[in-house]
Amino acid sequence: MTTTLRVVLDQMVAPTDPDLAMASRELARALIAAAPRGCEVSAVVPAAGDGALAEVRALDGLAGVESSPIPRRELSTALSLGLPSGLGGGMLHSPTLFAPLVRHDRVHNHEQTVVTIWDLTPWTHPERVSKASLAWHRAMLKRAEKHADAVIVPLHAMADELAERTKLRGRIRVIAGAAPEGFAVPRDAVGRRRTLGVPEGAVVVDAAGVSMGVLGELVAALGREVPDAPVVVLGPSTNGDSPLDSVVALSAPETADRAAVLASASVVVVPRATPAYGWRTLEALVLGTPTVAAASAVNREFVGDGGAVVDGGADALAASVAGLVSSDANHTRAATLAADRGRGFSWRESGDRVWQLHADL
Repeated sequence: MTTTLRVVLDQMVAPTDPDLAMASRELARALIAAAPRGCEVSAVVPAAGDGALAEVRALDGLAGVESSPIPRRELSTALSLGLPSGLGGGMLHSPTLFAPLVRHDRVHNHEQTVVTIWDLTPWTHPERVSKASLAWHRAMLKRAEKHADAVIVPLHAMADELAERTKLRGRIRVIAGAAPEGFAVPRDAVGRRRTLGVPEGAVVVDAAGVSMGVLGELVAALGREVPDAPVVVLGPSTNGDSPLDSVVALSAPETADRAAVLASASVVVVPRATPAYGWRTLEALVLGTPTVAAASAVNREFVGDGGAVVDGGADALAASVAGLVSSDANHTRAATLAADRGRGFSWRESGDRVWQLHADL
Protein backbone atom coordinates (compact mmCIF):
# COMPACT_ATOMS: atom_id res chain seq x y z
CA MET A 1 0.00 0.00 0.00
CA THR A 2 1.33 3.43 -0.97
CA THR A 3 1.16 6.32 1.47
CA THR A 4 0.57 9.68 -0.19
CA LEU A 5 1.62 13.01 1.27
CA ARG A 6 -0.59 15.70 -0.26
CA VAL A 7 1.24 19.05 -0.43
CA VAL A 8 -0.61 22.34 -0.91
CA LEU A 9 1.15 24.30 -3.65
CA ASP A 10 -1.14 27.29 -4.10
CA GLN A 11 1.86 29.66 -4.13
CA MET A 12 3.23 27.94 -7.22
CA VAL A 13 -0.07 28.40 -9.04
CA ALA A 14 -1.11 31.87 -7.88
CA PRO A 15 1.84 33.39 -5.98
CA THR A 16 1.19 36.20 -3.51
CA ASP A 17 4.74 36.21 -2.13
CA PRO A 18 7.82 35.18 -4.16
CA ASP A 19 9.61 33.81 -1.08
CA LEU A 20 6.65 31.60 -0.16
CA ALA A 21 6.42 30.44 -3.76
CA MET A 22 10.11 29.52 -3.66
CA ALA A 23 9.76 27.76 -0.32
CA SER A 24 6.77 25.78 -1.56
CA ARG A 25 8.61 24.67 -4.70
CA GLU A 26 11.84 23.74 -2.94
CA LEU A 27 10.10 21.90 -0.12
CA ALA A 28 8.02 19.92 -2.63
CA ARG A 29 11.21 18.89 -4.44
CA ALA A 30 12.84 17.93 -1.14
CA LEU A 31 9.82 15.88 -0.05
CA ILE A 32 9.82 14.01 -3.34
CA ALA A 33 13.55 13.30 -3.04
CA ALA A 34 13.25 12.23 0.61
CA ALA A 35 10.10 10.11 0.27
CA PRO A 36 10.52 6.83 2.20
CA ARG A 37 9.92 3.52 0.47
CA GLY A 38 6.20 3.02 -0.14
CA CYS A 39 5.49 6.76 0.02
CA GLU A 40 4.79 9.36 -2.64
CA VAL A 41 4.02 13.08 -2.95
CA SER A 42 1.08 14.62 -4.77
CA ALA A 43 0.19 18.28 -5.20
CA VAL A 44 -3.03 20.00 -4.15
CA VAL A 45 -3.78 23.33 -5.85
CA PRO A 46 -6.61 25.83 -6.38
CA ALA A 47 -8.53 25.85 -9.64
CA ALA A 48 -6.29 27.28 -12.39
CA GLY A 49 -5.57 27.08 -16.08
CA ASP A 50 -3.02 24.79 -17.68
CA GLY A 51 -0.45 27.58 -17.89
CA ALA A 52 -0.58 28.26 -14.16
CA LEU A 53 -0.28 24.54 -13.42
CA ALA A 54 2.72 23.97 -15.70
CA GLU A 55 5.38 24.55 -13.03
CA VAL A 56 3.65 22.20 -10.59
CA ARG A 57 3.27 19.46 -13.19
CA ALA A 58 6.93 19.85 -14.10
CA LEU A 59 8.07 18.74 -10.62
CA ASP A 60 10.04 15.57 -11.30
CA GLY A 61 8.65 12.58 -9.40
CA LEU A 62 5.33 14.14 -8.40
CA ALA A 63 2.65 11.44 -8.20
CA GLY A 64 -0.20 13.66 -9.34
CA VAL A 65 -1.96 17.02 -9.16
CA GLU A 66 -5.37 17.48 -7.53
CA SER A 67 -7.27 20.70 -8.16
CA SER A 68 -9.90 22.30 -6.00
CA PRO A 69 -12.94 23.46 -7.98
CA ILE A 70 -12.46 26.93 -6.43
CA PRO A 71 -10.00 29.64 -7.63
CA ARG A 72 -7.42 30.82 -5.12
CA ARG A 73 -9.02 34.11 -4.10
CA GLU A 74 -12.37 32.54 -3.28
CA LEU A 75 -10.65 29.50 -1.83
CA SER A 76 -8.71 31.70 0.58
CA THR A 77 -11.98 33.05 1.98
CA ALA A 78 -13.51 29.58 2.19
CA LEU A 79 -10.54 28.28 4.15
CA SER A 80 -10.69 31.14 6.66
CA LEU A 81 -14.37 30.36 7.27
CA GLY A 82 -13.92 26.59 7.45
CA LEU A 83 -16.12 26.03 4.39
CA PRO A 84 -15.73 23.05 2.00
CA SER A 85 -12.65 23.58 -0.15
CA GLY A 86 -12.00 20.40 -2.07
CA LEU A 87 -8.51 20.21 -0.56
CA GLY A 88 -9.08 18.11 2.55
CA GLY A 89 -8.48 14.45 3.29
CA GLY A 90 -5.52 12.17 3.78
CA MET A 91 -2.10 13.25 4.98
CA LEU A 92 -1.91 16.95 4.13
CA HIS A 93 1.06 19.28 4.40
CA SER A 94 1.04 22.99 3.62
CA PRO A 95 4.20 25.14 3.40
CA THR A 96 1.99 28.08 4.50
CA LEU A 97 -1.22 28.61 6.51
CA PHE A 98 -3.22 28.06 3.32
CA ALA A 99 -4.88 24.75 4.19
CA PRO A 100 -8.26 23.22 5.08
CA LEU A 101 -8.07 23.53 8.86
CA VAL A 102 -11.20 21.61 9.75
CA ARG A 103 -12.13 18.68 11.97
CA HIS A 104 -10.62 15.40 10.81
CA ASP A 105 -9.94 11.92 12.17
CA ARG A 106 -6.24 11.25 12.62
CA VAL A 107 -6.74 8.02 14.56
CA HIS A 108 -9.23 6.08 12.44
CA ASN A 109 -8.90 7.67 9.00
CA HIS A 110 -5.17 8.49 9.26
CA GLU A 111 -5.88 12.11 8.31
CA GLN A 112 -3.30 14.76 9.20
CA THR A 113 -3.05 18.49 8.60
CA VAL A 114 0.25 20.31 9.13
CA VAL A 115 0.82 23.98 8.27
CA THR A 116 3.77 26.38 8.34
CA ILE A 117 4.12 29.98 9.55
CA TRP A 118 7.17 31.92 8.33
CA ASP A 119 6.27 35.36 9.69
CA LEU A 120 4.63 36.29 13.00
CA THR A 121 4.33 39.98 12.14
CA PRO A 122 0.50 39.83 11.72
CA TRP A 123 0.27 38.97 15.43
CA THR A 124 3.24 40.81 16.94
CA HIS A 125 3.07 44.00 14.83
CA PRO A 126 -0.46 44.13 13.34
CA GLU A 127 -0.07 47.80 12.41
CA ARG A 128 2.37 46.74 9.66
CA VAL A 129 -0.16 44.46 7.93
CA SER A 130 -3.17 45.35 5.79
CA LYS A 131 -6.57 44.91 7.40
CA ALA A 132 -7.57 42.16 4.98
CA SER A 133 -4.34 40.21 5.51
CA LEU A 134 -4.56 40.69 9.26
CA ALA A 135 -8.12 39.33 9.42
CA TRP A 136 -7.20 36.32 7.29
CA HIS A 137 -4.09 35.42 9.29
CA ARG A 138 -5.91 35.76 12.60
CA ALA A 139 -8.77 33.56 11.37
CA MET A 140 -6.37 30.92 10.05
CA LEU A 141 -4.34 30.82 13.27
CA LYS A 142 -7.52 30.30 15.28
CA ARG A 143 -8.44 27.44 12.98
CA ALA A 144 -4.93 26.02 13.36
CA GLU A 145 -5.29 26.10 17.15
CA LYS A 146 -8.42 23.99 16.84
CA HIS A 147 -7.57 21.63 14.03
CA ALA A 148 -3.87 21.50 13.06
CA ASP A 149 -2.00 18.37 14.09
CA ALA A 150 1.22 20.40 14.03
CA VAL A 151 2.32 23.92 13.15
CA ILE A 152 5.84 24.41 11.82
CA VAL A 153 7.92 27.55 12.31
CA PRO A 154 11.51 27.93 11.08
CA LEU A 155 13.16 29.14 14.30
CA HIS A 156 12.99 28.30 18.01
CA ALA A 157 12.59 31.99 18.86
CA MET A 158 9.47 32.06 16.72
CA ALA A 159 8.25 28.86 18.36
CA ASP A 160 8.58 30.48 21.78
CA GLU A 161 6.66 33.55 20.60
CA LEU A 162 3.90 31.44 19.07
CA ALA A 163 3.61 29.26 22.16
CA GLU A 164 3.06 32.35 24.32
CA ARG A 165 0.28 33.61 22.07
CA THR A 166 -1.64 30.41 21.34
CA LYS A 167 -2.78 27.09 22.76
CA LEU A 168 -0.61 25.17 20.28
CA ARG A 169 2.41 24.60 22.56
CA GLY A 170 3.15 20.87 22.18
CA ARG A 171 2.08 20.92 18.54
CA ILE A 172 4.70 23.46 17.46
CA ARG A 173 7.69 22.11 15.52
CA VAL A 174 10.82 23.89 14.27
CA ILE A 175 11.97 23.12 10.73
CA ALA A 176 14.07 25.74 8.93
CA GLY A 177 13.96 26.72 5.29
CA ALA A 178 16.90 27.27 2.96
CA ALA A 179 17.98 29.35 0.00
CA PRO A 180 16.74 28.38 -3.48
CA GLU A 181 18.40 25.24 -4.78
CA GLY A 182 21.60 26.15 -6.58
CA PHE A 183 21.62 29.72 -5.25
CA ALA A 184 25.00 31.06 -6.32
CA VAL A 185 26.70 33.93 -8.10
CA PRO A 186 25.55 33.93 -11.77
CA ARG A 187 28.15 33.93 -14.52
CA ASP A 188 26.87 37.29 -15.78
CA ALA A 189 26.87 38.87 -12.31
CA VAL A 190 28.86 41.94 -13.38
CA GLY A 191 26.50 42.64 -16.27
CA ARG A 192 23.46 42.20 -14.05
CA ARG A 193 24.82 44.69 -11.53
CA ARG A 194 25.52 47.19 -14.28
CA THR A 195 21.98 46.84 -15.61
CA LEU A 196 20.57 47.33 -12.12
CA GLY A 197 22.86 50.28 -11.43
CA VAL A 198 24.42 48.56 -8.43
CA PRO A 199 27.99 49.65 -7.58
CA GLU A 200 30.62 47.09 -6.62
CA GLY A 201 31.20 46.74 -2.87
CA ALA A 202 27.98 48.46 -1.84
CA VAL A 203 26.46 48.19 1.61
CA VAL A 204 23.19 46.32 1.00
CA VAL A 205 20.26 46.90 3.35
CA ASP A 206 17.55 44.24 3.61
CA ALA A 207 14.46 46.43 3.94
CA ALA A 208 11.88 43.66 4.33
CA GLY A 209 9.45 44.58 7.09
CA VAL A 210 11.24 47.85 7.91
CA SER A 211 9.49 51.22 7.99
CA MET A 212 10.68 54.06 5.78
CA GLY A 213 11.52 56.05 8.91
CA VAL A 214 13.88 53.36 10.20
CA LEU A 215 15.44 53.02 6.75
CA GLY A 216 15.99 56.76 6.58
CA GLU A 217 17.76 56.75 9.95
CA LEU A 218 19.96 53.85 8.91
CA VAL A 219 20.92 55.40 5.56
CA ALA A 220 21.79 58.66 7.33
CA ALA A 221 23.90 56.80 9.91
CA LEU A 222 25.72 54.88 7.17
CA GLY A 223 26.40 58.20 5.44
CA ARG A 224 28.14 59.42 8.59
CA GLU A 225 30.08 56.24 9.41
CA VAL A 226 31.01 55.04 5.90
CA PRO A 227 30.54 58.11 3.69
CA ASP A 228 32.38 56.60 0.73
CA ALA A 229 30.33 53.38 0.63
CA PRO A 230 27.40 53.30 -1.81
CA VAL A 231 24.13 51.97 -0.32
CA VAL A 232 21.67 49.60 -1.99
CA VAL A 233 18.25 48.92 -0.46
CA LEU A 234 16.51 45.61 -1.23
CA GLY A 235 12.82 45.88 -0.56
CA PRO A 236 10.50 48.85 -0.79
CA SER A 237 9.78 51.09 -3.73
CA THR A 238 10.80 54.71 -3.36
CA ASN A 239 9.26 57.89 -4.66
CA GLY A 240 10.25 61.52 -5.01
CA ASP A 241 9.55 62.27 -1.34
CA SER A 242 11.48 59.29 -0.02
CA PRO A 243 14.43 59.80 2.32
CA LEU A 244 16.16 57.11 0.28
CA ASP A 245 16.51 59.12 -2.94
CA SER A 246 20.30 59.03 -2.67
CA VAL A 247 20.52 55.22 -2.69
CA VAL A 248 19.85 52.49 -5.22
CA ALA A 249 16.50 50.84 -4.37
CA LEU A 250 15.53 47.47 -5.83
CA SER A 251 11.92 46.50 -5.17
CA ALA A 252 11.74 42.86 -6.24
CA PRO A 253 14.84 41.62 -8.08
CA GLU A 254 14.70 38.09 -9.45
CA THR A 255 16.78 35.34 -7.86
CA ALA A 256 19.84 35.66 -10.10
CA ASP A 257 19.86 39.44 -9.72
CA ARG A 258 19.72 39.14 -5.93
CA ALA A 259 22.61 36.71 -5.98
CA ALA A 260 24.63 39.12 -8.13
CA VAL A 261 23.89 42.04 -5.79
CA LEU A 262 24.44 40.19 -2.51
CA ALA A 263 27.67 38.53 -3.69
CA SER A 264 29.34 41.86 -4.46
CA ALA A 265 28.16 43.58 -1.26
CA SER A 266 30.77 44.58 1.26
CA VAL A 267 28.22 44.06 4.05
CA VAL A 268 24.52 43.17 4.28
CA VAL A 269 22.62 45.05 6.98
CA VAL A 270 19.41 43.62 8.48
CA PRO A 271 17.59 46.32 10.50
CA ARG A 272 14.40 44.31 10.97
CA ALA A 273 13.84 42.97 14.47
CA THR A 274 10.35 41.48 14.00
CA PRO A 275 9.82 37.70 14.29
CA ALA A 276 10.02 36.65 10.66
CA TYR A 277 12.29 34.38 8.65
CA GLY A 278 14.98 36.46 6.93
CA TRP A 279 15.24 35.08 3.41
CA ARG A 280 17.69 37.79 2.25
CA THR A 281 19.79 37.25 5.37
CA LEU A 282 19.96 33.55 4.58
CA GLU A 283 20.97 34.23 0.98
CA ALA A 284 23.73 36.57 2.15
CA LEU A 285 25.07 33.92 4.52
CA VAL A 286 25.01 31.28 1.77
CA LEU A 287 27.12 33.56 -0.42
CA GLY A 288 29.56 34.29 2.42
CA THR A 289 28.71 37.99 2.61
CA PRO A 290 29.44 39.63 6.00
CA THR A 291 26.16 40.35 7.80
CA VAL A 292 25.19 42.85 10.49
CA ALA A 293 21.73 42.47 12.05
CA ALA A 294 19.66 44.37 14.59
CA ALA A 295 19.47 42.64 17.96
CA SER A 296 16.44 40.37 18.40
CA ALA A 297 15.84 36.80 19.50
CA VAL A 298 15.13 35.79 15.91
CA ASN A 299 18.28 37.39 14.49
CA ARG A 300 20.49 35.99 17.27
CA GLU A 301 19.31 32.47 16.49
CA PHE A 302 19.23 32.88 12.73
CA VAL A 303 22.57 34.62 12.21
CA GLY A 304 24.30 32.77 15.07
CA ASP A 305 28.08 32.96 14.70
CA GLY A 306 27.70 33.89 11.03
CA GLY A 307 27.48 37.62 11.61
CA ALA A 308 27.24 40.49 14.07
CA VAL A 309 24.01 41.04 16.03
CA VAL A 310 24.02 44.61 17.31
CA ASP A 311 22.08 46.50 19.99
CA GLY A 312 21.57 50.22 19.76
CA GLY A 313 19.67 51.10 16.60
CA ALA A 314 20.86 52.75 13.40
CA ASP A 315 24.04 54.32 14.78
CA ALA A 316 25.23 51.02 16.26
CA LEU A 317 24.49 49.13 13.05
CA ALA A 318 26.39 51.69 10.99
CA ALA A 319 29.35 51.61 13.40
CA SER A 320 29.51 47.82 13.08
CA VAL A 321 29.51 48.15 9.29
CA ALA A 322 32.35 50.66 9.50
CA GLY A 323 34.38 48.20 11.56
CA LEU A 324 34.06 45.59 8.84
CA VAL A 325 34.75 47.72 5.78
CA SER A 326 37.75 49.46 7.36
CA SER A 327 39.64 46.25 8.14
CA ASP A 328 40.51 43.57 5.60
CA ALA A 329 41.16 41.07 8.40
CA ASN A 330 37.79 41.70 10.03
CA HIS A 331 36.02 41.52 6.69
CA THR A 332 37.69 38.25 5.68
CA ARG A 333 36.90 36.64 9.02
CA ALA A 334 33.27 37.79 8.83
CA ALA A 335 32.92 36.38 5.31
CA THR A 336 34.28 32.99 6.43
CA LEU A 337 31.90 32.83 9.39
CA ALA A 338 28.96 33.81 7.20
CA ALA A 339 29.69 31.05 4.69
CA ASP A 340 30.07 28.48 7.48
CA ARG A 341 26.68 29.48 8.88
CA GLY A 342 25.06 29.42 5.44
CA ARG A 343 26.06 25.79 4.93
CA GLY A 344 23.88 24.84 7.89
CA PHE A 345 20.61 25.28 5.93
CA SER A 346 19.33 22.55 3.60
CA TRP A 347 16.00 21.85 1.92
CA ARG A 348 16.85 18.14 1.83
CA GLU A 349 17.19 18.13 5.62
CA SER A 350 13.90 20.02 5.85
CA GLY A 351 12.22 17.39 3.67
CA ASP A 352 13.57 14.56 5.85
CA ARG A 353 12.28 16.27 8.98
CA VAL A 354 8.83 16.88 7.51
CA TRP A 355 8.51 13.20 6.63
CA GLN A 356 9.63 12.28 10.16
CA LEU A 357 7.05 14.67 11.62
CA HIS A 358 4.24 13.03 9.70
CA ALA A 359 5.52 9.60 10.70
CA ASP A 360 5.53 10.67 14.36
CA LEU A 361 1.95 11.92 14.07
